[in-house]
Amino acid sequence: MRHIMVLNAKGGCGKSTLATNIAAYFANEGANVALADYDPQRSSLDWLERRPDNRPSIAGVAAFEDGLRHVPRTADIVVSDAPARSHGKELTDLVRHAETIVVPVLPSTIDMQATTVFLQELQKVGKVQRKQAKIGAVANRVRDNTLIWDELDEYLTKARVPYIASLREAMNYVRAYTRGLGVHELPEYLAWPDWDDWDPLASWLKSKRSQP
Repeated sequence: MRHIMVLNAKGGCGKSTLATNIAAYFANEGANVALADYDPQRSSLDWLERRPDNRPSIAGVAAFEDGLRHVPRTADIVVSDAPARSHGKELTDLVRHAETIVVPVLPSTIDMQATTVFLQELQKVGKVQRKQAKIGAVANRVRDNTLIWDELDEYLTKARVPYIASLREAMNYVRAYTRGLGVHELPEYLAWPDWDDWDPLASWLKSKRSQP
């Protein structure tokens, strides 16, 4: 059973959007997927409740209540949507349940500053130091040809973690979320630019580089 966690202490950076789309992507690849929501706001579980019956099923886990106790034993992949403001012991406990950590970062000075502090703390967690968990950063909700996007691109290029992909700001993510879908489940004519954005992230997640 593989554990992928979407994690950043900064709120509002798109963790739930990324987690639900990762879960939907692997479900469509034929994996048995469980989606664990650690946030009491239930954004990922709310998405899952809207998921159509004719799409590959994903098991929901209210991890904010009982952790991962109720993850089905048949699950191949567990995608965890971590809560914001995770620091100290809570952060260490979360990382205990992760082998691959995806860190979304928004094109914002505040977000980049907060992520710098967060990554410093994350890299001091024992499991990460022992290289038992791999970290990858994703530029999220970017707009091409803007100064702040250029700053984020430069920031992540220089960061001491792999810079995996950049995902554009697009209404397709809103369309998909409100219907319980991932962007890969939207029609190709509508979502092909987002599919292209996802290729580097999907390739990394399926590679040995993302696994301890």
